[in-house]
Amino acid sequence: MYEKDGERYFVVDGHVHIWDARESNRKNIHGKQFIDCFYDYHRNLSPEEHVWDYDTYTYYGSERFMKDVFDDGHVDHAIFQATLLNDFYETGFGQTEEAFGLTQRHPDKLTYNHAYDPRNGEAGLEQLRRDAERMNLQGVKLYTAEWNGDSRGYRLDDRWSRRYLEECLELGIKNIHVHKGPTIRPLDRDAFDVADVDKVATDYTDLNFVVEHVGLPRLEDFCWIATQEPNVYGGLAVAMPFIHSRPRYFAQIIGELLYWIGEDRILFGSDYALWTPGWLVEKFVDFQIPADLTEYAPITAEQKRKVLGLNAAALYDIDVPGELQIAAVAGAEAR
Repeated sequence: MYEKDGERYFVVDGHVHIWDARESNRKNIHGKQFIDCFYDYHRNLSPEEHVWDYDTYTYYGSERFMKDVFDDGHVDHAIFQATLLNDFYETGFGQTEEAFGLTQRHPDKLTYNHAYDPRNGEAGLEQLRRDAERMNLQGVKLYTAEWNGDSRGYRLDDRWSRRYLEECLELGIKNIHVHKGPTIRPLDRDAFDVADVDKVATDYTDLNFVVEHVGLPRLEDFCWIATQEPNVYGGLAVAMPFIHSRPRYFAQIIGELLYWIGEDRILFGSDYALWTPGWLVEKFVDFQIPADLTEYAPITAEQKRKVLGLNAAALYDIDVPGELQIAAVAGAEAR
């Protein structure tokens, strides 16, 4: 566990990837647009000493993943969030079999969440059933702005999406992670709108909806929805790196989240390899709300422990060290 000033933190990185965006895997110009946009986020929001070269960024593989996340990243457990983008990449953007295989070799360190697209209808449902059995899925990652033929996105409350959510309930897939954050070229901004989360969270109370990227740039909309829907959580991926480049903006984000939804429903995520987790963990442990932002209370070490790992551990039944189990149980009971 990461330790600082006598405090120990069990870290669960709730949002990691292995991707392949090399030229050899791109189907079209959109594959290049997508990875170029990712690289711009990485280059502009990372500390200079943590910026990668472009070629490494397009594909880094399992060995580098394990080093960056576990050896150097202070992470105790990580959760893969699959991103398919089959219209842009020959073998998909997220390397699902490589990531799943790594999880099989390191089950104590890794959890694998797969993905589905409800626009694939009955055939996709059959595939979901096979994937759930083979991969022992506890969660899925949805990309509502993903292109599929002539379609440039879908809503969570569409008829077919509801059918898939009902199947998740039947299969015991309880954690539904949804990208509802900044757009990525060439995807459409409005296809990431958070409004549809409100409807499905109300209708499927036995599912947990983790809104990745806390709805940015729609943070206020997300907070108003999440405060009334107790099964809605906020994933901090993409919000986290602002702790370096825009610390006051990050203070507003975390301050609003703690005010509206509280410390038990916020999950740390690096979005690796958009950013490496090590510096994010270190800066978050050291972070404090600026004194002049008096509308926000100071962040305690206990709150940081929950955000950095205990909340995700409770959602995914991940074992935590004995001295932290009381806090983890308390968070689970609050849910």
